[in-house]
Amino acid sequence: MFDSEFEKNLFALRKEKLVEIAKLGQSTYPNQFRSTHTVPEIRTGWLASDAEALEASRTNVTVAGRIMAIRAQGKAGFATLQQGGERLQIYVRQDAVGEQAFALYKLLDLGDHIGVSGYLFRTRTGELTIHVDSLTFLAKAMLALPEKFHGLADMELRYRQRYVDLFANLESREVFVKRAKVLQALRRFFDARDYLEVETPMMQPLAGGAAARPFRTHHNALDMQLFLRIAPELYLKRLVVGGLDRVYEINRNFRNEGVSTQHNPEFTMLEFYQAYANYFDLMKLTEELIAYVAKEVNGTTITEFNGHTIDLAKWQRLTMRDAILQYWPEEAGTKPTLAELYDNAQLQPRIHAAVEAIESAYGAIKDSDSERQSELKTLLSAVNEVYYQSLKGESLGKTIYHLFEAIGEPKLFQPTIIYDYPVEVSPLSKAKPDDPAHVERFEFFIGGFEVGNAFSELNDPEEQKKRFEDQLAQRASGDDEAHQMDEDYVRALAYGLPPTAGEGIGVDRLTMLLTGRRSIRDVILFPLMRERDKGTEGQRD
Repeated sequence: MFDSEFEKNLFALRKEKLVEIAKLGQSTYPNQFRSTHTVPEIRTGWLASDAEALEASRTNVTVAGRIMAIRAQGKAGFATLQQGGERLQIYVRQDAVGEQAFALYKLLDLGDHIGVSGYLFRTRTGELTIHVDSLTFLAKAMLALPEKFHGLADMELRYRQRYVDLFANLESREVFVKRAKVLQALRRFFDARDYLEVETPMMQPLAGGAAARPFRTHHNALDMQLFLRIAPELYLKRLVVGGLDRVYEINRNFRNEGVSTQHNPEFTMLEFYQAYANYFDLMKLTEELIAYVAKEVNGTTITEFNGHTIDLAKWQRLTMRDAILQYWPEEAGTKPTLAELYDNAQLQPRIHAAVEAIESAYGAIKDSDSERQSELKTLLSAVNEVYYQSLKGESLGKTIYHLFEAIGEPKLFQPTIIYDYPVEVSPLSKAKPDDPAHVERFEFFIGGFEVGNAFSELNDPEEQKKRFEDQLAQRASGDDEAHQMDEDYVRALAYGLPPTAGEGIGVDRLTMLLTGRRSIRDVILFPLMRERDKGTEGQRD
């Protein structure tokens, strides 16, 4: 319970104060307090009223809150109450509240919860204030607020002790208010378009719908191994087979992977499916959706993220190969031709030349430019890994995909749809009719990372079974993220899945963009944290 001897001693001291408060006839932990107003309501209703108007109306209010500042001078004192994310000053005089209540006031500490009744007035400095007539004790903060009461500054501590972060840093509270508005806006958007919100299993006998390592659990009564959901995709498409033509789910997923500024093992996604649509229909829907949510949450489609001004209403669309050519780094030397991107034998030496060019550029940078060195080191490592995997016999499709991840993805700050993915990395997507090596799939990127993934759904049961078998072969060769065979899903397809398009969007990442937060931990109330005093092995940057 205590992190230090100081905290232990402080707890004991405040416990003594609780005893004194009880002697004054106050309940130390009352179970109710009835307010007439909240602090935000008072500020909204009377912030524009001047001193004369307040004196004439003599408005009485009863409000509760947490003490964020307190001082006493003789027989009077000021304090600041915080409630609902806003603050309001109170003024306490002994001759107004009585000796017993003023004795209570002197026993209060920062962080305590109190209730007050009184009338509104303005101080000589013009601050809206409650002149307190009665004071009620509600709860004692047995531990001290963060140092100097300027907010919890240690980021790791803020994640571990979110309960302190939320009242000590009001900007943090605002992030989660906006997160709730994001979810509300998503629901309004889809409900207005006749989508049905559904719920699918979080414990599944097979981990399917994405390429990821699952968490495992065991059901004792049924004596069976289960997996925590890595995606709801296969269950949602079963519902479309069943005749629910438009469905969506705001779902929690669990992936047994590292943590980073963009990854948390437990995260929230929106996933939706529309019968009789294809991936081009969802491109248009996605552009409308993101602009709509931005306006609902922030009142504008303009957002600031990681030093970039982003307009969420302006989009570009590129094929994956076009993106590689458009964003080919100058430091990587001569960019490949489009023909080379379709021929592994020609592409391999081009990637090798890019590695050498980046190495040369990295070596020419002065040590004083550490930021540029770091950028090129990251680029060099990524491109070199692509080259290494191609030498090991990786397919052309996977090489293109990983080359795009290394070169294109980090440059995509403005809203961008990347489409036409290699079939090797898209086991659940429908092939392009005129190009079976590619599928009708797109991902969209904002802020330098992927936010959503969509495709025209594969609805041929025989082709789907073949794709699963190909994935099993990759799994047998060591790819533990390859998809497992799902015989029941193939059976569902055999009953007839209509032409369908589906999409998944990362709610956490979308919230990051709309709140300007660079770490996913800033937008998850209780992110997964390593136990204290352990190393950082296995943790991604």
